Amino acid sequence: MAQKMRDGQLEKRSNRLKLPLRTRKYKILDTGVALSYRRTSEDYGTWAVRLVLADGRYTLETLGTADDYADANGQTILSFGQAQAKALKRHKELQQAGGVIKAATTVKEASEHYLEWFRTHSKSIAATETTIKAHILPTFGETPLEDLKAERIKSWHTRLATKAARKRTRKGAAIAHRAKPETDDEKRSRKSTANRILTVFKAMLNKAYEDALVSTNDAWKRVKPFSDVDEPVIRFLKPEEATRLINACPEDFRRLIKAALMTGARYSELAGMKVEDYSPDTKQVFIRPSKSGKGRHVPLTTEGAALFATCTDGKTGDALVFQRSDGAAWGKNYQVRPLLEACKVAKIAPSIGFHELRHTYASFLANAGADLLTISKLLGHADTRITSRHYAHLCDKTLRNAVDKFLPSLTAEPKTKVTPIKRKAA
Repeated sequence: MAQKMRDGQLEKRSNRLKLPLRTRKYKILDTGVALSYRRTSEDYGTWAVRLVLADGRYTLETLGTADDYADANGQTILSFGQAQAKALKRHKELQQAGGVIKAATTVKEASEHYLEWFRTHSKSIAATETTIKAHILPTFGETPLEDLKAERIKSWHTRLATKAARKRTRKGAAIAHRAKPETDDEKRSRKSTANRILTVFKAMLNKAYEDALVSTNDAWKRVKPFSDVDEPVIRFLKPEEATRLINACPEDFRRLIKAALMTGARYSELAGMKVEDYSPDTKQVFIRPSKSGKGRHVPLTTEGAALFATCTDGKTGDALVFQRSDGAAWGKNYQVRPLLEACKVAKIAPSIGFHELRHTYASFLANAGADLLTISKLLGHADTRITSRHYAHLCDKTLRNAVDKFLPSLTAEPKTKVTPIKRKAA
């Protein structure tokens, strides 16, 4: 049985009362058992024991009231030490009955726990799941969380930055890789990717620590991301390039490209857009909640309103605005090949991805003098930090106009013409 544990926040009642209401704080006592404290009201908190069952499920049993405002009696009102003893006793009872004990949680089990939570609390589940399966589980899958070492995580993080990037392959096909990074920009990009993978790994491990699946977070807390590698390299089209691209597309794909350039919407947002999302009266289109978790209304130009009027004419409200020439929906990654082909025809090299159309929309606004807050709202960013990071340099025109307008001229012109006096000849 584990010895009595110490905890600065839970041991003293004065510290417990500083915890937010209805926030649960865990303290791992032994493998498969953790003590929980939760302030249920302003008047008192409760102790509970969290047990990990043999099949991997969890159970939470109330032990008693905490001695926040009344003296402990060891039965219904418990001190921190008494709550520990009662939790360990309950754990031993179930252990002897064969109902508990589970071995230390592995990284693979922690990933399943994290993804179960992620599905109901966030959006990009597919990308996160792919990252975990491709880059984290092959190295750490069977490692118990308690056995993770900072040095091993650091070594893995460094290797990620030097490995060749994976290519997109069909489902079931062998994994292919690109060439190893050689240029400074390629190396920066790989380090940036390694940082994003590390962020997913640490989020997963922090969730395990928060939910008392591991007793300490020291190993991964000491692993730091590469610095100065996330400077974005933004690609966007000039107006004449955008026109060439539109003209190089077949009719069904042309509508999708024009809509992206006129709304700044992502491919998935346009592919799922319905007729009811377009308002001909206000000349606005509603973009449903996606990555940011919030929907937004985007005003359209006269040309943009005409495009949406054409695409929605004669359709019911629940029909898709944009469809392929055969009437089918634009599915995941259906835009990749048509865009590559259109770039070749339009002589746009290197070719762009669909997301660069979103960057182009923002660049048109910035170069026309729109401020970062306006651009941020139109793009649906959570705040202006993301917008500033990507597009602040494009707003230089606004700064130049301000300088031209407000700074005085420092070159004074003479008010009258002065004629020099000529001396008479002797």
